[in-house]
Amino acid sequence: MTGDVGLFGPGSITWKLHREPILMLGGLRSLYMQALHPRAVAAVAQNSAYRSDMWGRLMRTSDYVATVIFGSTAEAEEAGARLRRIHSRLGATDPRTGEFFRVDDPDLLRWVHVAEVESFLTTARRAGVSLTADEIDAYYTEQLRAAALVGLDPVTVPATAAEVEAFYAALRPELGLTRDGAEAAFFLTLPPIPDTWGSRALRLGLTLGPPRWAYLGLAGTALGLLPSWARKMYGAPGWPTTDLAAGLSARGLRTLLAGILAVLPAGYRVSPAHQAALARAGLA
Repeated sequence: MTGDVGLFGPGSITWKLHREPILMLGGLRSLYMQALHPRAVAAVAQNSAYRSDMWGRLMRTSDYVATVIFGSTAEAEEAGARLRRIHSRLGATDPRTGEFFRVDDPDLLRWVHVAEVESFLTTARRAGVSLTADEIDAYYTEQLRAAALVGLDPVTVPATAAEVEAFYAALRPELGLTRDGAEAAFFLTLPPIPDTWGSRALRLGLTLGPPRWAYLGLAGTALGLLPSWARKMYGAPGWPTTDLAAGLSARGLRTLLAGILAVLPAGYRVSPAHQAALARAGLA
């Protein structure tokens, strides 16, 4: 008997997309996008410990996304309720105007939602995941369920590729790189290495050696996958050649990840959340 498959299920475009490991790159891209909204990044800077707990914050965000995508309906709704409770208690001050604003302001929630789902979708497509125009629109429409979890009215959220493009175009005059945004981008590009990451030799390797350069390549690819107008806000080139190089890098990374997964034991090829979802769907 099939159990609760959650908000989306095995026939959804959401499950098709989020089974792709390359979406970790999309998550990084979304953070660079989100940092270009002065109020959104100020809210993070003033209410989180990302400077001292960057990796913990990223893991908690990753866990939340996995729960929304692959968790049961009850698990997804509980995660959304918990996030809404946290946001309802938080506020921040606009560094440009001195105006106080709530973290659960719908305009901010909408920006974060759109930047995230558009980044997942764009990264997957640039990495070689084949999607039709109808599937692209279906993904955005399916993600209205995730938008509702954070407290947004779904009718106010872009639900097709054309609506997302129009949303970005309308919002661009409000976007830009502030001091908070620049500091966040620096942390994303050159993150601190936790002491818990193994031996001193390993930490030195991550700090100075090939792993650090590999991460810089990942961050550079995420930046390269941004729209040209967003790259220019970071002072990076908006050239078409940058788009081409970033696309080739994303495709290469997807191929590399597929090769690594192919030689791993079956239990390591699918995330625990996805495995549990497949089991509830009777597909494990």
